[in-house]
Parts: sequence; structure tokens; C-alpha cells
Amino acid sequence: MTKKLALLFAGQGAQSVGMGKDLAAEFPAAAALFKQADEILGYPLSQIAFEGPAEELTKTAVCQPALYVHGLACLAVVKEKFPALDFHATAGLSLGEFTAHTAAGTFDFETGLRLVDKRARAMQQACDSTEGAMAAIIGGDEDRVRDLASAADVDVANLNSPGQIVLSGESSKIALAVSLAKEYGARKAVELTVAGAFHSRLMESAYQTLSQALEETPMLQPRVPVVCNVDATAVGDAENIRRTLADQVTGSVCWSQSIEYMIDHLHITNFLELGPGGVIAGLVGRIRKGTPVVSVSNVATLDEGLPLLMAC
Repeated sequence: MTKKLALLFAGQGAQSVGMGKDLAAEFPAAAALFKQADEILGYPLSQIAFEGPAEELTKTAVCQPALYVHGLACLAVVKEKFPALDFHATAGLSLGEFTAHTAAGTFDFETGLRLVDKRARAMQQACDSTEGAMAAIIGGDEDRVRDLASAADVDVANLNSPGQIVLSGESSKIALAVSLAKEYGARKAVELTVAGAFHSRLMESAYQTLSQALEETPMLQPRVPVVCNVDATAVGDAENIRRTLADQVTGSVCWSQSIEYMIDHLHITNFLELGPGGVIAGLVGRIRKGTPVVSVSNVATLDEGLPLLMAC
């Protein structure tokens, strides 16, 4: 069987102080992206990513652009070290979907960064103006967890992997969902440390802001299929790309279904995760056990991962 590679990009929560620092020190292509980002954004994003403080990097308005730039810096150095790299699809978890589109050529680095910056600031404002929370429901059946969400009047934010679903909504209602979770068959429920209720109706103001920005942004046909979060299918035309990027702000991230679609319908055999944390690799392993995944986030993982990638 012909081997086919897909790129996967990290979402908010994967950030860590120091991300990109060693890549920028060793690879001019990575340094150039961080420098360009600082100039476009008008603040020292690279300094915050490289040096912290963690509290600043964790802010929604900062970490989303930082993860976007870091993911593309990782891709740039992989291409430099492995010029023959050929990938056949891309996807990204939440914010990472924007990174995936840039990697696929839907829009260029600057256009994507400006969209991400607008999205991040709008989501930060939505967080600040609402009292939202999120909770991970572990070990529950999807249908029962959806019933739980309905009972507590909250939204299904993330379908991360079998047995790991995240709910999002008003703080008091998330607390209710956590208290009821075992009654709906979950093994446990854990409230998450997040800035607000991402991927829920509480992000409506951010949805409106981003929708307007997307309407004003030219889109190209992606060079490879980009699998969107909300439909878990490949999107190619500009209208659908705009719709799906906006819809995921308030809609569910169907990550488990996205990975299954890439394996079953796009015939992807191997995945390359670009971004800090290795979270996505772990999810892929739970979604489809035994699927080869290489993670690259820094110089050490680049040196470890490339031989594995070339062997794929």
C-alpha cells in the first residue's frame, strides 16, 4: 500500500514557554517567521514564546498566534532538513485548523496570522464578558454525554477521542454537568483550567467578528485536502472554508471523526504532528491504535523524528 502523510497542528492549551526558541536559534527560516510575526502583530510575540512569562503566553490573545507561528516554524525546519517531504492532507485542532490552511496554501503566512490575531482577540473579549467554563468527560458513551450536555444546557465542545469528550458553557451549568456525569455513565468528569467557554454559544460575539474578517479575506484552493473540525470532511472551495473556520468558534471540534476520515477516506497512513506537547499524537493513538505518528516541536524532536519520518 502506498504510504500517505498528513500534517496535524496543535490547538490552544499545547503552548509552553520556550516554544520555538531553539528552532529560531538554529534555523534562519524559523527565526524569520517569528521576526515577521513580531512586525505584523506590533508586539514581541517571539519574546513571550521564548521567555514567557507563562501567564502572558497562556492568554488567549497571545497563545493562539504563538501556536500558529510555532507550527509553521516547525514545518519550515522539517522542510529544510527533509526537502523531499511530501504531504497529502492537513488538519488542525481548533486554532490549528488555521495553521493547517496556511500549510496547504489556502492563504499566506501573514493573512493567516492576521486572521488568527483577530480570532484570538475576539475570543479573549468573549471570555472576559461571560462566565464560562469547560469540563472533560472521561469514559462516557457519546450519546449519553450528549444527553448529559442537553440536561445541563451546555454544549459539546470537543470530541477528542473515544471516551474523551469536552463540554463547554456557563460556569454554573458546567458544574452541574460535572456533578451529573456519573449518572450518565461517565467514569469521571474534570473541570478544565481555561479562560472561558470555547466552542460554545458563549463565543457568539467572536463568531460574528471572525465571520466578518473571513468574508473580507481572499481564499485559494488548498494544494491538499484540509479536513475541517466541524464537518470532519475535506473543504476546498472558499465559501465552505470561510463557513467552517467561523463555525468552529461556537461549534464542536470533531477531532476523532476527522482522524478517522483521513485514514478511511483520504487513505492517510502516517501523521506528522507539528507543535508543542505531543497531545495530538496521543489522541491519534487512542482514535486508531497503532497508527504511526511522529511529533516535532523542537530541535531534539526534529532529530529524533526525522529518521522515523523518512522510514515511514
